[in-house]
Amino acid sequence: MNNLIIKDSKRIVLADAIPQSYLTDGLKLKYGQADILVYPKTTEEVADVVKFANANNLNITTRGAGTNLVGSTIPNGGIILDLSLMNKIVELDKETFTITVQPGILLQDLQQFVEQYDLFYPPDPGAKTSTIGGNISTNAGGMRAVKYGVTRDYVQALEVVMADGSVLNIGSKNVKDNTGLALKHLFIGSEGTLGIITQCTLKLIAKPKVSQTFVVGFNTIEQAIASITNILHTLTPTALEFVERKVAQWGEKYSGFQFPLPHSQAYLIIMLDGSDQQSIEQQRKQLLANLGDCDYFVAEDSNQASQIWTIRGSLVRAVEAVTEQDPIDIVVPINRIADFIHFTKQLEAKTKVRMLAFGHAGDGNIHLCILRDDRDDKQWDTDLQQVHQALYQKCLELGGLPSAEHGIGTAKVSYYNDAIPKANRQLMHAIKQQFDPKNLLNNQVYMTMI
Repeated sequence: MNNLIIKDSKRIVLADAIPQSYLTDGLKLKYGQADILVYPKTTEEVADVVKFANANNLNITTRGAGTNLVGSTIPNGGIILDLSLMNKIVELDKETFTITVQPGILLQDLQQFVEQYDLFYPPDPGAKTSTIGGNISTNAGGMRAVKYGVTRDYVQALEVVMADGSVLNIGSKNVKDNTGLALKHLFIGSEGTLGIITQCTLKLIAKPKVSQTFVVGFNTIEQAIASITNILHTLTPTALEFVERKVAQWGEKYSGFQFPLPHSQAYLIIMLDGSDQQSIEQQRKQLLANLGDCDYFVAEDSNQASQIWTIRGSLVRAVEAVTEQDPIDIVVPINRIADFIHFTKQLEAKTKVRMLAFGHAGDGNIHLCILRDDRDDKQWDTDLQQVHQALYQKCLELGGLPSAEHGIGTAKVSYYNDAIPKANRQLMHAIKQQFDPKNLLNNQVYMTMI
């Protein structure tokens, strides 16, 4: 193991001593196996580990906080490369509105740091303890994507260790860059299959001065979703979420908070932000005027707003406190959200498998919790496969895709193959071969499939 050239032996763990938590993903339902777990602290150490793996034909599975939900961090033998110790802030450049960090820094730590300087890093996926490197590798989204975009929109430069151990620097602090091919975009969302990110330069913006949250109540989820287009024609909210009353009740029970407008059957949760309170009030009045006669609740202070978002953010944990669940992350055109939700209700009635649907109304990203309840292993596998097949098939029929922000990993390979034309997959495979000819980097995930 000395050939790994990491002097601190405590940062190298051999197979029998590798904790089980490192052999799985955020769901902790499936486990792989590995020969070595390594904790590098520098780019040079990462490069040395990769050279060792290359010389010995060992697979490398890169991970950070392990919050992935589609199996991308489940190892397939070889080396687990944990980048969580590479968590330093390298530089805050307020003059260019950029920050350079190592990949292991947690999202919540980065956001809190820049906000001390009245700066703002908008991408906001649900797992605040995820790492920035993981966010980039999955092109993470979140609730604020409707206004601010996703992780890809904030990556300006990357340092990447390639499959042969060489180090590639791509991108820059320049706002505009039309000099050659945009290589950095190949790595964003590639789930660790093309290279290992060891440093990243991210774009920041000025922190909004004020924000306001309010809830609009409807009689049906169809009425709520029908208003989405009208809302987006009127303004661009910071966040625009949909949830039904029966789903919100799960979050209420778990969090201990009461959701507003309890007599409504469906809701849109809307956040607005801006430079001053007057501008927020104008936006809100304009929006409510266009929505017509409806019930609404305005959070009077940050505490009320926090309670609303806590209920929304706790839905998955609320389900997991009661039963095992399988998370679905798909995307459809925003004008087909209602069609997909209606289909889930039909499928639930047909299969007797309970499903909770909610999500990001502004960008068509729908999340589903499929509940196991009291099914034994055999029945659960059978029912889950049937439900998956039906949901992903309907998603494609509506012009959607099998992943909006979680990635493909190992969980969605067959649905990925159905969604992406063979010619496209062959081109992706050729890119993979060019970057990683031995197929050592996260070789268990979808880029290897054609």
